[in-house]
Amino acid sequence: MRFVLMVFGVALMLSGGLWALQGLGLVMWPAESFMLAERQWALYGAITFLIGALLFWRGSRRR
Repeated sequence: MRFVLMVFGVALMLSGGLWALQGLGLVMWPAESFMLAERQWALYGAITFLIGALLFWRGSRRR
């Protein structure tokens, strides 16, 4: 279970980071994405990143 939490946490952190950077307009890839420079996606990405970080932390702390 630890491994699953950690892998899922990393996946959420990576996708949330991408969403946040796209929402802030710092990453303009892919060019046809609807998330580019949309502030709401920066918020969604930050929330997703934090959930992933919590899952990763929880997985690394369990025995």
